[in-house]
Amino acid sequence: MADNCIFCEIMAGELPVSMVYRDGDVAVFMDIQPVNAGHMLVVPIMHAADLAELDEETGGKLFSVGQKMAAALYLSDLPAEGVNFFLADGEAAGQEVFHVHMHVFPRFEGDGFGFRFREEYFELPPRKELDMAAAAIRERL
Repeated sequence: MADNCIFCEIMAGELPVSMVYRDGDVAVFMDIQPVNAGHMLVVPIMHAADLAELDEETGGKLFSVGQKMAAALYLSDLPAEGVNFFLADGEAAGQEVFHVHMHVFPRFEGDGFGFRFREEYFELPPRKELDMAAAAIRERL
């Protein structure tokens, strides 16, 4: 358990939580500030501040458990015409709680939630620029 980590405190039973699912590796609970009803967080039990600290097996499990949560959302009485998964890694990406967590957002038409893109997003970059980015990443694999 990391000092001053709200998710570690939740995992330790020190804070109230609306738990949906828990096993030995991950837990799923309701977000206390939901985008829409049914907004859940999929969180590793063991503290990992960012993806670099998270083992690959648990990282994969976050996604597979998220899939199960999405399926359950669709079968529930909550409005869910679609689902977004969102994981912010690092402050610049919008991470506010530094314990890895994946949001499961139930979505429906007219819910008022969405992503904004800068104007340049709609101008496709040249292939050479994409190839250079691919090479820079590939070199570090």
